[in-house]
Amino acid sequence: MQVNNLGEQQSILNKFISELRDVSVQSDRMRFRRNIERVGEILGYELSRSLSYNNVDIKTPLGTSKCNIPEEDVVICSILRAGLPLHQGLLNYFDGAENTFISAYRHQISETEFEIKVEYLASPSLDNKILILADPMLATGRSFVNVYNALKAMGTPKEIHLASVIGSEQGIAHIAEHFPEDTKLWIATVDKELNDKGYIVPGLGDAGDLAYGIKLQH
Repeated sequence: MQVNNLGEQQSILNKFISELRDVSVQSDRMRFRRNIERVGEILGYELSRSLSYNNVDIKTPLGTSKCNIPEEDVVICSILRAGLPLHQGLLNYFDGAENTFISAYRHQISETEFEIKVEYLASPSLDNKILILADPMLATGRSFVNVYNALKAMGTPKEIHLASVIGSEQGIAHIAEHFPEDTKLWIATVDKELNDKGYIVPGLGDAGDLAYGIKLQH
């Protein structure tokens, strides 16, 4: 798997990440969602540079211009609910994309044990398309893997791209074992550790709760 860690570069992306992490800023839910969305836009732009393009003639008021236009069909798949702002950021740039939505959540078995449950899926065919699978948090990597397994019934993509805001080294290693070798991961920043509950450290907390409010556990 090809890992593209954009946080290793000096760019405005790092400001958005700092605000997502900062407890004094992240309490503003609207700003938190917008920062996730802006990260999605940056990930989408960087991802777009790896796609194939066609050179086409575009008619202007004064003549004709040759422009390079992406040639593939793109499907953006978000993991509900935390993935919605990231999905919107990607969709801002891939505005003609088809869309897939899938639910994946942690069902707690004990204080430190949990399983990932997938219960809802709405998707077009993925056959021979560019699949962008988006989830802001890549902690253990199990959500990405379970969602990928659920999507296999929807067809075989031409390429698979994973988009994430923050991940752990352990989670990246896990998905590398379960996705095709030519999969590309586009991620804004990577932390080294997970705690005993499977959360990224230092991380930023629970992205879904910070974006949309604290949920009741079940």
